[in-house]
Amino acid sequence: MKDFILESCVDSVESALAAERGGATRLELCANLIIGGTTPSQWLYKEIRKQSPIRIHALIRPRFGDFCYTDYEFQIIREEVRMFGELGAEGVVIGILKPDGTLDVERMGLLMEDAKGMSVTLHRAFDVCVDPYRAMEQAKELGINTILTSGQQDNCYKGKELLRELVEREEGKITIQVGSGVDAQAIRELGPYTKAHAFHMSGKVTVSSAMTYRKEGVNMGMPSISEFEIWRTDENKIREARTVLENL
Repeated sequence: MKDFILESCVDSVESALAAERGGATRLELCANLIIGGTTPSQWLYKEIRKQSPIRIHALIRPRFGDFCYTDYEFQIIREEVRMFGELGAEGVVIGILKPDGTLDVERMGLLMEDAKGMSVTLHRAFDVCVDPYRAMEQAKELGINTILTSGQQDNCYKGKELLRELVEREEGKITIQVGSGVDAQAIRELGPYTKAHAFHMSGKVTVSSAMTYRKEGVNMGMPSISEFEIWRTDENKIREARTVLENL
């Protein structure tokens, strides 16, 4: 396949560099991937930029949960979009819905102005919107470059029928980027089926903390999440995915 996109979502310098070594063409930079990703700090961005020239798209998501934001949250989102533009990020990843599940076109329009000069991805808010076809057409009208989607399902395998339809509706105006559950095997199966050329994956593995002393019974967050397990991108998983893309 020519002109493919292989994006890796990362939330650490270590993962960013592993993704680059594995052959990712760009990063979606996040914090807190364990809860689906939130906005990363400017300092994380700056440290990765010191180490690598890889293209970086920053996720702008002020909190865990839904995509219906208060006025205060929206103001924070706007400031963060502008900040990453000033820092030199090549893109931002955003999405806002109204309470009725439709795309908040007015607010998205303001964010498009704030993101002028950057590539814009509509993130998986798209996957919980009420009408994906309408939202896709609105995204085109707004000038959004990419929609990251699993086809409105928990993973890309379950959403493959909608993904195929959405790719057929790109019309050269927008790119459908397949996400959720993507690995080398998913690309091998879904690439030819959906005709998509853009894929998004974490390539994550769980590594053990360097801590040797481990205090029991004290949790810093949710008790179901171990304090001593860390998610990292595995460069070999990224490399395997890239090899499949190159050979499609």
